[in-house]
Amino acid sequence: MPRSESILSPRALARISNLQLKARRVVEGFITGLHQSPYHGFSVEFAEHRPYMPGDPIRHIDWKVYARTDRYVLKRFQEETNLKGYILLDASASMAFSSSDFSKLQYGVHLAAALVFLMLEQRDAAGLAIFDDQLRKLLPPKSVKSYLNLILAELEAIQPSGRTGIGQALHRVAERMKRRGLVVLISDLLDEPEQIISGLKHFRWDGHEVIVLQVLDPLEMSFAFPRDARFHDLETQETMITQPWHLQQAYQQEMNRFLEELKAGCRENGVDYALFSTRQPYDYALMEYLNKRKRLY
Repeated sequence: MPRSESILSPRALARISNLQLKARRVVEGFITGLHQSPYHGFSVEFAEHRPYMPGDPIRHIDWKVYARTDRYVLKRFQEETNLKGYILLDASASMAFSSSDFSKLQYGVHLAAALVFLMLEQRDAAGLAIFDDQLRKLLPPKSVKSYLNLILAELEAIQPSGRTGIGQALHRVAERMKRRGLVVLISDLLDEPEQIISGLKHFRWDGHEVIVLQVLDPLEMSFAFPRDARFHDLETQETMITQPWHLQQAYQQEMNRFLEELKAGCRENGVDYALFSTRQPYDYALMEYLNKRKRLY
């Protein structure tokens, strides 16, 4: 894994630091839901005031301010203004594949680090889950900026291993999440689509906003190998020798069908989906995606 300086290089940070992770849908949908929660306001920190609106709970009116100004204002709490973000990173053996010097896992590590940085810069809480077919590590969301160092250390230490089991891993993570938040899944998604969608449904059922960032190597999408090739399965260790150009058309058709099934499943369940190629600089790709979210929502 690259060192933290390269994971979040000054040049990359300069390009992403002006972005906002909270798309309009997240702010106006997710946080509005928190405002309406009957449990809101317990064991949370006071943050600021906002004007009283019809329908707001009167228990949060600041009567001292009213006595001084004759205006009704509500106390806003830290839980009300801050987002809880969970970054879920697939570290199964298939993520080690690379047709260049940059593997899918390294790309995912950079995406995860950039997203955590953005969340903490906005005073949102960021957490990290690392999984293969098991949940390897779960760091709960926190909003202190010093948390970035701990998360970067975990990202630097990741080694790809284990079989892919995205669906069951997602269910296990969802069971551990006690409060609603923004879930960002970073994975190659090379698993059974129906199992992946089942795991994503679990998050949506629990009220989480979900974003899926699929990371693939260009050769996984094109199968444009120039000569006879020996294929080695990174998870099962099986090998196969073949002539890729004989299979390329059928492979591309199957890959397109697979991607369309994933996209449709995400769309039908209110999950935002984006495909990233490891050929794209991760910071430019992330900038393009987040700007697209702002335009759409």
